[in-house]
Amino acid sequence: MNTALYEVLYVSTLAPDQPLQVVAEIAAHARPANASMDITGLLIFDGQRFCQQLEGPQKAVLKLMERIRDDTRHVNVEVVHHGLLEARRFREFSLAFSTVEDEEALARMEQLDGHAALAAFDAVRESLVL
Repeated sequence: MNTALYEVLYVSTLAPDQPLQVVAEIAAHARPANASMDITGLLIFDGQRFCQQLEGPQKAVLKLMERIRDDTRHVNVEVVHHGLLEARRFREFSLAFSTVEDEEALARMEQLDGHAALAAFDAVRESLVL
């Protein structure tokens, strides 16, 4: 069984037919589900786009990403970074949630990949109150 610590960072867009309150529903459902799979992370929403960093056992994170890709509440799921992780960033959160004031921050991140996307995520994360 592969228990390596792994992370995925993706950006997606709220589906046009979805009301804004679905975001709270997603977060409320994800917290206990993530905890049961030993997944931690952060979900950021800017009013249109999501950015989520997931971390945990590689197999569990990849399985969750499959479900996220199939979730019709959002579209244009774009993985901008993934790979092995030395230590968790969000030990204390099965899913931290925040909104971001800069409406362009996630749009800019969506154009990046790899370490550049991760650096942009870290910059946004540091500006949040969690």
